[in-house]
Amino acid sequence: MSHINSIATGTSALVMAEGDDVAVALRDLVPGEAITLGDSVLNVVGAVPSGHKIALGSVAVGEKVLKYGQSIGTATAPIVRGEHVHSQNLGMDLGARVHEFGTVHTELPAPTGARRTFDGYRRADGRAGTRNYIAILTTVNCSGTTAKLIADRFRGDLLDRFPHVDGVIALTHQSGCGLVLESEGAQMLVRTLNGYAAHPNIAGVLVLSLGCEMTPADVILGQGELPADTLLTTLSIQETGGMRATVAAGVEAILEMAEKLDGRRREPIDISELVLGLNCGGSDGYSGITANPALGWASDVLVANGATSVLAETPEIYGAEHLLTARATTREVGLKLIDRINWWEKYIVTGGGTMDNNPSPGNKAGGITTILEKSLGAVAKAGRADLAAVYEYAEPMTTRGLGFMDTPGYDPVSVTGLVAGGATVVVFTTGRGSVFGCKPTPSIKVGTNTALFVRQGDDVDINAGRIADGTARVEEVGAEILDMIIAVASGKQTTSEEFNVGQEEFVPWHIGAVT
Repeated sequence: MSHINSIATGTSALVMAEGDDVAVALRDLVPGEAITLGDSVLNVVGAVPSGHKIALGSVAVGEKVLKYGQSIGTATAPIVRGEHVHSQNLGMDLGARVHEFGTVHTELPAPTGARRTFDGYRRADGRAGTRNYIAILTTVNCSGTTAKLIADRFRGDLLDRFPHVDGVIALTHQSGCGLVLESEGAQMLVRTLNGYAAHPNIAGVLVLSLGCEMTPADVILGQGELPADTLLTTLSIQETGGMRATVAAGVEAILEMAEKLDGRRREPIDISELVLGLNCGGSDGYSGITANPALGWASDVLVANGATSVLAETPEIYGAEHLLTARATTREVGLKLIDRINWWEKYIVTGGGTMDNNPSPGNKAGGITTILEKSLGAVAKAGRADLAAVYEYAEPMTTRGLGFMDTPGYDPVSVTGLVAGGATVVVFTTGRGSVFGCKPTPSIKVGTNTALFVRQGDDVDINAGRIADGTARVEEVGAEILDMIIAVASGKQTTSEEFNVGQEEFVPWHIGAVT
């Protein structure tokens, strides 16, 4: 699958790969106008909104429609040259995909020049953090309000006393009891909570329980070891004497932590120690042209430097997973990805849906028709690196290079899994607009089109729409993303951090029965 590195200024429509049946409109196309595509002239039959697809030739009912050199669906009605191609005439391609393993290998360019570093926090277990947070980790929903009351005390002057502590966050959720502890869903919750407790961006942890739940503190903390320099306190509301007493005790415990953690300082650390989470939300027809390929470029540079970069959102690589299995470093890695795809197919059917339910109304308004089209644009975030590992949800991400984590496509749930796995920086691409954040990990948002950046610039860190405008190349925006990753890892605040966004977006994936 190919991606365009540069686009000439004033281009009206873009063909993504040789042999494609559609082009992407880079502006609103008006019925009756003629646009130039290479050596040919294309007469626009009907209105085609910016970011949507226009037919390059006639397609009969039942025939495949290609974009990015891959099938994005089959024609459900006759399509004529110059016509708008979307939900009215394009449906899901249910044909089986051929999966090969390790047939594609890309030798990434070797790093040149001086090694780049970021200013991070070196933790006792050897990992590198990009923030210095204190977290109140709730074992059960019943302790959620108490946790927020404690965290709220540190929203103003109290926290100002500790300028080197990035914040106090209450990580609350909707589960922790009424479940079978040995079930897949319960183990996923425990793994998520432990992943946050052990996260290199969290230096102090208050584990807050009610006292009678099925996931008490010892179960959460027993999942995996915390770094030796993580300050840890546990409190039970029932044993402490109720909410009022627990809030007082919690505030006192966090003040003691903050006094100690405020003495920690950043130090230069090689960028090979970064763990990058890749995610997208509110995708549109520009996602696979601008922001996602640019992020893929930055991801490849980090991987070439020995860092870790992890793609996620299994429903949003569905139909493009064969492009990833072909890049698997071993057959076992490729088969693990297929196993997760098979799990999702069964899971969705059980819920009465199909994988093509994924594109949201916003996705479709932005020009994406099927999950196949969305997925082909989404995998561009992973660049060209070989696929070195596949992780289950919230599993520790321990293999250097490009990895994939099995998560839902719902942004807060997906990124919660990535952060639990150890992501220390997240880059989040969006076409329709997003206000996402994910404390304790900073989230850099990259807009896919200039109209979004003009409309919602306070929420977007980088405008990749310049690629479609013809004023920047993919690698130029990719280099800008890489520079911002390093700056943010060194302490620069993202737009979401400036708005204090990211506490409420802690949403562990909840599956299974509630008893």
